[in-house]
Amino acid sequence: MDKIKEYFESLVVMNDMDWEVFSAKLVKMEFPKKSLILEIGKTEQYLSFIEKGIVRFNIPKLDYDFTFGFAFENSFVSGYDSFLTQQPSSYHLEAITDCILWRISFEDLHTVYQTTTVGNLIGRKAVEDIFLKKMKRELTLLEDSAKTRYIKLMREQPELIRNIPLKYLASYIGIRPQSLSRIRKEIY
Repeated sequence: MDKIKEYFESLVVMNDMDWEVFSAKLVKMEFPKKSLILEIGKTEQYLSFIEKGIVRFNIPKLDYDFTFGFAFENSFVSGYDSFLTQQPSSYHLEAITDCILWRISFEDLHTVYQTTTVGNLIGRKAVEDIFLKKMKRELTLLEDSAKTRYIKLMREQPELIRNIPLKYLASYIGIRPQSLSRIRKEIY
């Protein structure tokens, strides 16, 4: 729980009472590698902070598994559209490494919003983090070539290259694994 407290302290000044209210609502969950954190068709009930591990956002297809996002240690993860609307998710959240998550439920988050002085700010910071990552990915898919997207990943997110299977990386940058192999040969 220390990592999530450090994260919030880097963003907001949180008094002891607010921290106690918030931290009392957090539940620690561990997910083994390759387990589903959220399944398609299930409603997201949690906003989670990743203490350890990597989470993949994906839509499984019969012939191709489409990866459209990752979340890493010291960041928030959620099927946030499902969380906000309380409607079933149209994608999976999968632990691609062993993961430790600190989770707060939909109801408990709203309690924190109402009973603490910084609750709304905490929620806003979590959402801003998720939103900025999504926008950055969408813009690069629209503006950059596959080779440029891969080079940016190497430069900006080397943990992706080191820790994520190439088939997931290929899907994430919008190409097939064979195309990523060709791009890697050109670069190296």
